[in-house]
Amino acid sequence: MTMSSNVLIFEDLQRITGYQRRSDVEKTLIEQGVRLFRGRTGPWTTLDLINQAAGMKPVAAERYEANIL
Repeated sequence: MTMSSNVLIFEDLQRITGYQRRSDVEKTLIEQGVRLFRGRTGPWTTLDLINQAAGMKPVAAERYEANIL
């Protein structure tokens, strides 16, 4: 992953899907239910959106009450 630890850019998606052409990468992601965004340099998505397409629920952040201090 290049930009942010959560963002997958076109080059990442090419490597993951095994396709080189932009249209093939987009088609594969859409068929698998992954929401993607189309940018100037190619499609991109996030790990959270891939996990969501796989049926995984986001991990809830731990919350603490003020009385723990």
